[in-house]
Amino acid sequence: MSHATRDPEAPHTTRDPVAPQATGDPAVPHAETRVGDKRPEITMADKRHHVTLYSLNQDQEWEELGTGHISSTYVERLQGVFLLVQSDSHGSLILESKINSNTPYQKQQETLIVWSEAENHGMALSFQDTEGCRQIWEDICRVQGKDPSVEITQDLLEESEDEQLDDILETNTVLVLPNCELSKLEEISDLITSVLLSPIHKERLALILENEAYIKNLLQLFRACEDLGDIANLHYLYEIIKGILFLNKTGLFEILFSADCIMDVVGCLEYDPALAQPKRHREFLTQNARFKEIVPITDCELMQKIHQTYKVQYIYDILLPIPSVFEENLLSALTAFIFLNKVEIVSMLQEDDNFLPEVFAQLRDETIDDDKRRELLFFFKEFCDFSQTLHPPRKDELFKTLTELGVLPVLKVVMSMEDVQIRSAATDIFTYLVEYSPSMIREFIVEEAQQSEDGNLFINLVIEQMICDNDPELGGAVHLMGLLRVLLDPENMLTTSNKCERSEFLNFFYKHCIHIFIAPLFAATAERIHEEDNTAGSDQNNRNCLNNYQTAQLLSLILELLTFCVEHHTYYIKNYILSKDLLRRVLILMNSKHTFLILCALRFMRRMIDLKDELYNSYIIKGNLFEPVVSAFLDNGTRYNMLNSAVIELFEYIRVENIKSLVAHIVENFYETLESIEYVQTFKGLKIKYEEEKDRQSQIRKNLHSVTYSKIFHRSARVLEKKEERCLKENSEEREAVRPPLENDFQGHYDKFVETKKPKENEDRVDLHKTATSGGYKITSSHSAGTANGTSSLNGRSMVGLVNRPDEEKDKEEETSPRKRQHLNL
Repeated sequence: MSHATRDPEAPHTTRDPVAPQATGDPAVPHAETRVGDKRPEITMADKRHHVTLYSLNQDQEWEELGTGHISSTYVERLQGVFLLVQSDSHGSLILESKINSNTPYQKQQETLIVWSEAENHGMALSFQDTEGCRQIWEDICRVQGKDPSVEITQDLLEESEDEQLDDILETNTVLVLPNCELSKLEEISDLITSVLLSPIHKERLALILENEAYIKNLLQLFRACEDLGDIANLHYLYEIIKGILFLNKTGLFEILFSADCIMDVVGCLEYDPALAQPKRHREFLTQNARFKEIVPITDCELMQKIHQTYKVQYIYDILLPIPSVFEENLLSALTAFIFLNKVEIVSMLQEDDNFLPEVFAQLRDETIDDDKRRELLFFFKEFCDFSQTLHPPRKDELFKTLTELGVLPVLKVVMSMEDVQIRSAATDIFTYLVEYSPSMIREFIVEEAQQSEDGNLFINLVIEQMICDNDPELGGAVHLMGLLRVLLDPENMLTTSNKCERSEFLNFFYKHCIHIFIAPLFAATAERIHEEDNTAGSDQNNRNCLNNYQTAQLLSLILELLTFCVEHHTYYIKNYILSKDLLRRVLILMNSKHTFLILCALRFMRRMIDLKDELYNSYIIKGNLFEPVVSAFLDNGTRYNMLNSAVIELFEYIRVENIKSLVAHIVENFYETLESIEYVQTFKGLKIKYEEEKDRQSQIRKNLHSVTYSKIFHRSARVLEKKEERCLKENSEEREAVRPPLENDFQGHYDKFVETKKPKENEDRVDLHKTATSGGYKITSSHSAGTANGTSSLNGRSMVGLVNRPDEEKDKEEETSPRKRQHLNL
């Protein structure tokens, strides 16, 4: 930090003051301090010594309050001994601080006394001479009853406060750079190296270097030393320039990286003492790294900025040591300097109305040679890289401009070329566009499909680039697979009132693209259904294909994306899996010798089961698709590896989630094979789940059978009872109308009624029909009388089924049974 300007009349101190430390202890009574009051009543002799007064401000920085003469004086009016400082400039008091008996004071380096008067309110006195400091210290110790030989009057300072006191001492140090001479280079190097350890000194040194022509003088010495071949001093200059860079100040970078200085800076950094011979970085930058002006740039300022940025990036990447994890911020200002330069370059190019159109015009020109096209793409790739530094509004404007200029049709042309470098550069540019706006790419792809007549689609070209990657490690395929995943991710698809991007793009993809994407899977697998056990197998040629490492790598990438689709494209991928019997083909890959491919196939099936979709479950059961999984598990033997764990986890998930259809299928078809595996309880657990479900279903059937019969017979009995009551009542009324009832006549009529009723009871017997519909029962009821009369059943909602007899027999009975007809017509 900068110091307050001293009074020209005041004598200079031998040292700058040390910033004090505030103890901040709430238990410490605050000293009574008055700044700027009139001089108090003094009743004892003054002891006057020259001091500089400092105070700790709210930002925890030390400010100089002024210089003056100090005395320790007893003030009768205030009943205490006070430290009084009278200003040199205007004669008033700038400090009046009472020496309290329990306030901690500390003496440092014989010229500094520090104390705290309130929380975060420290005070410090820096003495011009040690004798004055000693006398004031003795007065303080006398008031507090302490031995003057101690350096701290109270044991209240914490460790953190001691560290701040060390910082105060650093603040006091006067930083003076030696003269810029050859004989002083070693001294300058040592000073700058030591300064880097102190943040306060770094600020002071940077300020000195910014305000003086010191750096330019150092670079003049560099040229002189190089002419003389003075290697020792060149090594010192390397340390000096590197130290200045690590001061991490933008103002210094402006000087170091100016057109006049930057190559000399690179020259200084060539002479690393750790190297036996200096590196020829300047030769590389001037001869090998030539700037190729693909499209003429007329703006001189832009040209200079491009050159400067390249060289500064070279210094950062090549010449300076790589910072460790703990030193990432040591050159934060340098990275910011590069960043802002790139922003400025992109902005200046964007503002040029002719530059970008000219670049695209040349890229579309079919007559230009591959070398020219390659250079254009390299430039455009770097331009897109720089554009990542733009703020969102400017970036939006730039990519909108690129879209209008036809960047995607241009990429489609160059990505289909044979030149590997051209395709690689085009892929990198495509990556920038996908990362910026997947929706923009999807919109172009769908519109292209609607307008294309030959079916040569851009996205299919990208897929073909992926599956035809010649790299043994498939680096390009992995990269393109990541881009496809971004394009297929529903999370970044937009939905508006006029358009649903998800359905539109996924419909397009599963119609036009997925068959190309999974073509390697269909080519590498062959389906063979064994009639005896309905399992999938592969012939020897397919097995050899699956054992090829590069093919296995490609198939694993395809399976990864298919697994992603199963999770996120539920409806679309389901239709494709079921219609193409895709899982059966995927499980053929479990015949491969490569465990990573087997695990990918297993993961695909696991994701399907995880959805708990009964269509998937039925498909798996019908195709007996657990058989390849069980076979791979048994072939793995007792080895405890990822395959073993993955298969067990699959069955354990089915058990825990109690997916009933799969549990039953596994137990009924594979339990005898897996029963001997006892180091996990998964398979026994599946058997238990199966038995529990079986018992539960059996109990449900029994309960349903019992409840159904009970309800039917009770309902039938109630119907008959009501009918009997109505019949009795009606017969009684008829007889009462002829004559008064006699006891004997009543008994005779009753006997006849009972005889007539018996056939009726036999007719109302219940016929229970069991159906297989939904595993339950269907209960119907009808009454022959109701049928005969064309009426509904006796109770309005229940349908109780009675004994069925032929219609002819019913009609005959009705003709010969007048009593019955009479009852039904009640």
